[in-house]
Amino acid sequence: MTHPKGPDSVSVAELFGFDSEMNVHRFNGDEISTSSADPTTNELTSHVPLVDPNYHFDPEVTLAILAGFEQNRRVLLQGAHGTGKSTHIEQVAARLGWPCLRINLDGHLSRMDLVGRDAIVVEDGKQITTFVEGILPWAIRRPIALVLDEYDAGRPDVMFVIQRVLERDGKFTLIDQNEVISPHPQFRIFATANTVGLGDMTGLYRGTQALNQAQLDRWNVVAKLNYLEPTVEQQIVLGQVPEMNKRENGETLLASMVSVADMTRTGFIAGDISTVMSPRTVISWAENTITFGDPDTAFRLTFLNKCDEAEQPIVAEYYQRVFGS
Repeated sequence: MTHPKGPDSVSVAELFGFDSEMNVHRFNGDEISTSSADPTTNELTSHVPLVDPNYHFDPEVTLAILAGFEQNRRVLLQGAHGTGKSTHIEQVAARLGWPCLRINLDGHLSRMDLVGRDAIVVEDGKQITTFVEGILPWAIRRPIALVLDEYDAGRPDVMFVIQRVLERDGKFTLIDQNEVISPHPQFRIFATANTVGLGDMTGLYRGTQALNQAQLDRWNVVAKLNYLEPTVEQQIVLGQVPEMNKRENGETLLASMVSVADMTRTGFIAGDISTVMSPRTVISWAENTITFGDPDTAFRLTFLNKCDEAEQPIVAEYYQRVFGS
């Protein structure tokens, strides 16, 4: 996967902060704007995500995502909620200078949203009917990384539209226009999912469904993003909520908060509770601690009130073990 060294070639170790001898290609603004005859690509620089200097990269997941960018592999990223799947892809794209577009495959996204539809427009003071391209044709023509969020929650008619794009050549047929679109050389496609497409037996991710196995087979790389090590999670939360450093014993308090979160994850795996604290929840807890000045009150408002009443004593016991109250 090593990219030849050149003026826009940088080392993975330099960009992402872990040991690697690989080099990757990094876009620049001129390259994006001149990579297509379509003048609208000049606007794509606004789609490049902002770099989060505090973001922590998982080495294995990062290499999987880089395979998608460098080798045009189709990468599906699976993991529990709040682990930062979509953000991981965005932050890789940010450091590569690669335009990125996220789409949530919720129940309201239709086939017409993806493919396009006839619409009435006004030209020269007259109303005419014309075909307006959907998200997929627009993205396929451009040097952009398309991220399909909540991939395992998509409607069947929507999923079959996406299936053709996952082929190696990735050509897309606009039947209404009698046109076959060849993807831009720098078009990339990724997806994130809470399940691995086999359905959800826990009930935690209601609304997800089993995916067509023929479609799953078209994803070349399937990476799993797990919850982080406690020390790493503390650093991330501290980076997002730097005000915790200003509190007396702020780092000790943050370590205790992460310990409670880790207990809920262990309890969830054991089947003791049905609600789990994600890193996103810990960040909210830290923010609410700054707002309310009290970690006890912040914990109740951030997480405890979300739990089933029958499970609240168990969660309270986790809290008591760590905080002693």
